Amino acid sequence: MTTLAVPGRALAIGAHPDDIEFGAGGTLAGWASRGCEVVMAVMTDGSKGSWDPEEIPAALVARRADEQRNAARILGASRVEKLGHVDGELVNTLEVRRQVAGLIRTHRPDVVLSHDPWAPYELHPDHRATGWAVVDGAVAARDHLFYPDEPLNHHRPELLLLWRAAQPDHWQDINATFEIKLAALLAHESQHQTTMANAGAGETEREAFAAQVRARAAQEGVAGGLALAEAFKQLAL
Repeated sequence: MTTLAVPGRALAIGAHPDDIEFGAGGTLAGWASRGCEVVMAVMTDGSKGSWDPEEIPAALVARRADEQRNAARILGASRVEKLGHVDGELVNTLEVRRQVAGLIRTHRPDVVLSHDPWAPYELHPDHRATGWAVVDGAVAARDHLFYPDEPLNHHRPELLLLWRAAQPDHWQDINATFEIKLAALLAHESQHQTTMANAGAGETEREAFAAQVRARAAQEGVAGGLALAEAFKQLAL
């Protein structure tokens, strides 16, 4: 499937600052430009996202929060939620599941986007934990008998879209929003060295990173018959 009506509200949930931009930045930018209210939620504080042995974790947390706000502005998102779990230590506990359900019941999205927890060979534990928490939290959010002690009414999103899926079955055209996705990624300057091919070192490195991102989008678009795309596993709730 390569066509999805622009939702009224979308909630994207990533493990770390910049995960959402990698997985769904072009999709969210396109939706936001056409009136969708986009909320971005980040599960961890990003405190381990550096290769610099002199990095002060508290300063990195603050810097990454600023970068996330800048990236959200570039994409057109209306709000960033920060859950603040320690980077690298996220576990899909019942409390984390409750927090995700609370996000869904608060923002009442039509579509929820996140990591695919079924993706094989996913190394990062935070990515796996976030994916499971989102799937489990979405189920809890939709049913009124979960958390009856809380004041928020239950809410059933129409769809889950899971990025980096092993078996994608939905593709979003990002040809028109690729440069916005790239700009949002580059807003995460603290990550230029670690996950962005040292993109901040100069124009050559920036172009090399842009080529990597473009190649990934082209690869994901092949099965959907699109020049540039973001691919997802689509699940109905």
